[in-house]
Amino acid sequence: MNGFVGEFLGTFVLMATGTAIGAGIHLNKTNNSHHDDWYLIAFGWGVAVTMGVHVAGAYGSLGHLNPAITLPYAICGLFPWHQVLPYLCGQMLGAFLGAVVNMIFFWPQFARTSAKEGNTIGIFSTVPTIRSPFFNFFSEFFATFMMVLIMLNLGNFTQGLKPFVVGLVIFLIGAGLGTTTGFALNPARDWGPRIAYTIVPLPHKGSADWAYSWVPMLGPLAGGLAASLLQVMIH
Repeated sequence: MNGFVGEFLGTFVLMATGTAIGAGIHLNKTNNSHHDDWYLIAFGWGVAVTMGVHVAGAYGSLGHLNPAITLPYAICGLFPWHQVLPYLCGQMLGAFLGAVVNMIFFWPQFARTSAKEGNTIGIFSTVPTIRSPFFNFFSEFFATFMMVLIMLNLGNFTQGLKPFVVGLVIFLIGAGLGTTTGFALNPARDWGPRIAYTIVPLPHKGSADWAYSWVPMLGPLAGGLAASLLQVMIH
C-alpha cells in the first residue's frame, strides 16, 4: 500500500507542476504567455521530477513514478512483481489527476485561447516536431534507455541528494534528446494526461491524438527494458 500511495502522490506532484509550465507558456492571459523557452521547459520538468521523487520517497515508495522503470526492473528481476500493480496504478492515477487539477486551475485561460491558435494537447502530452513513426519511436527508446541506464546506477534514488541528481538527468535528456518528441520517457506521464484531455470538456480543446499515443507508450517501455537487460548482463 505504501508503494501505491507514494507513487500516486509523487506522480501527482510531478504532473501538477510539470504540466503547469506548458499551460503558463501556451495559454493566453498568463504572466508567461507565449514566452516559449525550451530550456525552461526541460529544467522545469527536471525540478518537477525531483520534487515528485522526494514526495514518493517520504511515503515509502522507491520513487519510480514511471512504468518504464517499474516494468523493466521487474522483468529483469530488479524489482518484486507483487509490487508492480500498485506502482503502476499509483503512477497512472497520479498522472491523470495531476493533469485534471491543472485543467481546472487554468480553465479561464483555456477559455481565452482559441482553437485556431493550436491544439492544446501539447500542454499535457507529447507531440513530435516531425511526425515519423520510426524516428519518433527511436527518439523515445534511446532517450529512455539513457535515463534508465543512469538511474540503475544511482541505486535507491529517493535517498539524500539523489532526487536532485535525477532532476538533472531529466533536464540533460530533455534539453538535447527531448527536442524531437517532447521527451515523454514515461507512459504514465503521457497517457494519464491524454486520457484526462479526452474526458474533460475543456474549452476549445482539439484532438487527443491517440494515433500517436503508441510511441510514448512503447518507446519508453522498450528503452527501459533494454537498459535493464544490459545492466543484468553486465553484472
